[in-house]
Amino acid sequence: MAQTFDAIVIGTGQAGPSLAVRMANSGLRVAVVERKFFGGTCVNTGCIPTKTMVASAYAARIARRAAEFGVTIPGPVAVDMRRVKARKDEIFMKSRTGVENWLRGTPNVTVYLGTACFEGPHEIIVGADRLAADRIFINVGGRASVPALAGLQQVRFLTNSSMMDVDFLPEHLVIVGGSYIGLEFAQMFRRFGSEVTVIEMGPRLIGREDADISEAIRQILEAEGIRVRLNAKCIALAGGNGVSAKVDCSEGAPEVRGSHLLLAVGRRPNTDDLGLEKAGIEHDERGYIQVDDQLRTNVPGVWALGDCNGKGGFTHTAYNDYEIVAANLLDGEQRRVSDRIPAYALYIDPPLGRAGLTEAEVRRSSRPALMATRPMTKVGRAVEKGETLGFMKILVDAESNAILGAAILGTSGDEVIHSILDIMYAKAPYTVMQRAVHIHPTVSELVPTMLGDLKPLGRSETNRTTVS
Repeated sequence: MAQTFDAIVIGTGQAGPSLAVRMANSGLRVAVVERKFFGGTCVNTGCIPTKTMVASAYAARIARRAAEFGVTIPGPVAVDMRRVKARKDEIFMKSRTGVENWLRGTPNVTVYLGTACFEGPHEIIVGADRLAADRIFINVGGRASVPALAGLQQVRFLTNSSMMDVDFLPEHLVIVGGSYIGLEFAQMFRRFGSEVTVIEMGPRLIGREDADISEAIRQILEAEGIRVRLNAKCIALAGGNGVSAKVDCSEGAPEVRGSHLLLAVGRRPNTDDLGLEKAGIEHDERGYIQVDDQLRTNVPGVWALGDCNGKGGFTHTAYNDYEIVAANLLDGEQRRVSDRIPAYALYIDPPLGRAGLTEAEVRRSSRPALMATRPMTKVGRAVEKGETLGFMKILVDAESNAILGAAILGTSGDEVIHSILDIMYAKAPYTVMQRAVHIHPTVSELVPTMLGDLKPLGRSETNRTTVS
């Protein structure tokens, strides 16, 4: 006999707990199922722990540059990896226990530990318990994808999750994957003191970004001593003393030898063992649950939120999934995923803040557009901080004056991008921002100045020198 609830939430990532508490506070009886760690990827192996480590790496970098600022540090700067890990553990564990205590302390919420598996459209099994509800919300997140590389079964490797257990300094970290996760770990461990080589199968790093952004990031990383191998069409691994990667690249040695291997080649949803077929829930060939614009699956009364639906893959998009579902179910609104403007950041130093369309996407649309750029060397605040790498870029519709997209690769870029994003959500013309009076000295104050330099978008992308 199944225990009946008004709603079941499977998974405790960014969307699930907030939705469970919101429903419980409205008087609904809610069951929450978590198979392992409360808080999901962001809390345990993603945003919180990795950005905590990025902060340690930044401190090491600034300490080594202290003389540039007139500060003398006697002796060499050293990094204690055990203390780095201990600091990271303390911070993320507060978040993990906070989520668990929040759920367990909320009236009308019952927490179940274990793996959920559908037995039908509105019934699941968790261990020895059978639960049923008219409304079920899937928030199971994702994990690192492990590619079928030749020789991988003979090699010990790390993923973004197992990297969280590292309390030592790898002598030479070889990273397969030149996108967001791989590059953050690359710079982080290079600053800690490791030799680092990044192997990317594509012709450039972070291929979804514009070519000038990719090239600028490569320059930034190589300037810190990170080796980058591109066009690695064929990668074969071997073990032994450390790890050996044979690479078929257009340039460089045919073999990369290192002490440790990190695989950072993408993510996959945690839907393999959910029993989706028993519930009749549709998913694509990669396992992402298919949802409509309001996050409903093909089965009435079942929703999918967060990384497992393939609609965002970020903490902020997962939380927005919660906001959409809660507003539609409990507030009588009609919010949609398509109302969302793509926005995210790459947390290398300097960071990349992105919003809206890329330059390449604007060009493919064939719409008349304007573009302006500004190097960070011409941003006073960046000069004062001694952080002048990168550049800013913004694109505008030439007919409507709407901002189409922007990229800020530079100090505070992950924060400044929000001033542009807010104008985009307000559907205001770029002239509103151009005429705004921003505070001096800041990075943000140069965005209106940059907008005063808009020019018609040319026929081809241009390369911009970004490292000084």
